Amino acid sequence: MPLKPPRFYWLTRVDNYLAGNKAQILLMDAAGNPLFTIRRKRLSLADSWVVYEGESGVNPRFSARKQMNLLKSKCLARIVEGSWSGMGMCTYEIEGCYGKRCCAVYDEKRRIVAEIKRKEATGGMSFGMDVFRLVVQPQIDTTVAMALLVLLDQMFGSSTP
Repeated sequence: MPLKPPRFYWLTRVDNYLAGNKAQILLMDAAGNPLFTIRRKRLSLADSWVVYEGESGVNPRFSARKQMNLLKSKCLARIVEGSWSGMGMCTYEIEGCYGKRCCAVYDEKRRIVAEIKRKEATGGMSFGMDVFRLVVQPQIDTTVAMALLVLLDQMFGSSTP
């Protein structure tokens, strides 16, 4: 009997094809197959992004909004299934500090389903900010967790406009 492939993907490519264009990003698996297309919505009151399955660009899988921190909330972003216009319940909420690579992704039941943590070296060595761990629990698909990480980088990364 053949062995089943592992449930996780090693995602090796994040492409935007146009240098400097952060309006659209394609998240691919190791074989180059498109997993998600992430598009930044322009002309909206809040910083928001829409994530589609593959390269389709129709029927959003989920939408994300950067949380405005007016009330000193720990929340960085809120994610809903589909689009914001459907006024769906919050599917995921991300809290923490992306700059320090210390974030937690909570599901609708407030369970931690993924965490971004700085990678600690043994022997006193220090890694840069681009070296971190993404710890994913079984309650969330690994490809969705990786898409959320890319969204956070778009929202709070060092090259954010």
